[in-house]
Amino acid sequence: MELRRNVLIINPVEADPFAVTEAQWQAAWARAGKPPVTAGFATPGPDLAAALATADTIITGPPILADILALPMPRLESVFLLAAGVDRLAGLAWPRGVRLLNNRGVHGAKLREYMLWALLALHMRAPVLAMAQVARRWEPVFTPAIAGRRLTVVGTGDLGGASASAGKALGMNVTGISRQGRPHTACDRVLPSAALDAVLPETDALVLACPLTPATRGLLDARRLALLPAGAHVLNVGRGALLDQAALVAALASGHLGGAVLDVTDPEPPSPDDKLWSAPNLIVTPHISADDPTIYNDASLDLFFATVDQANPPNLVDLGLGY
Repeated sequence: MELRRNVLIINPVEADPFAVTEAQWQAAWARAGKPPVTAGFATPGPDLAAALATADTIITGPPILADILALPMPRLESVFLLAAGVDRLAGLAWPRGVRLLNNRGVHGAKLREYMLWALLALHMRAPVLAMAQVARRWEPVFTPAIAGRRLTVVGTGDLGGASASAGKALGMNVTGISRQGRPHTACDRVLPSAALDAVLPETDALVLACPLTPATRGLLDARRLALLPAGAHVLNVGRGALLDQAALVAALASGHLGGAVLDVTDPEPPSPDDKLWSAPNLIVTPHISADDPTIYNDASLDLFFATVDQANPPNLVDLGLGY
């Protein structure tokens, strides 16, 4: 079906490495075969309302979208989100009949590299080695090979699949946890969400890579952390609110957990006096695990052109489910 759209791309007011440029749009439009699409650019402000009055399609990020949903958008048919997570939209009134698409699928390659690093860093006890270097102590730490260790990945979408793929590349035994337990090519087995408690005691490394929804908020609490075996590792690349951060800090301080990597926190960033900053054997990265600035917008715009007019696109969001 031929595209006939009036697209409005809304970028942040402040400098942002992931703001869509006109050159990126023109290049993606050319790759798509130059369909009959009119595109305009805007930023939040007093002039935005006039642009919204004629747009049938919006491309923007979650924070901006959440702020403008109450504005009149009489012709709006579709929104393409320059992100995968839609938790910022939870509880907001959604315009009737408007489709929401996200950019799921553009994060996996970078996330797989991040997870290869993170799994190995924890397994090789990189935080312990780094602290010894800072203190100018020569303290050898010997670890076995990571092959054969047991990895559990909660969520088997783009991020979870990439995490599972990284684990398989390292020779780990990978269990996926998903809502319905459907098989995944990167997992040795996939179990339904109800099996999580039974799997945790046999997990050496646990990855949280699922969306933040009412069902997953606080998923990894103190009780579930205690189910993990002594010395286990926790990695969160989903959303900070998936886990109880205070309980995680306590489990690290007690020595029950061997280490953790958090690319997401709640809130972001943590306050300067947050105990996360000083927790032992914890690596905190500032939400950078899955975003490659050299290809992120290009891949997102290609996905937009490929799916915006599909009847049932793979990136169509069900706000009732939260993903």
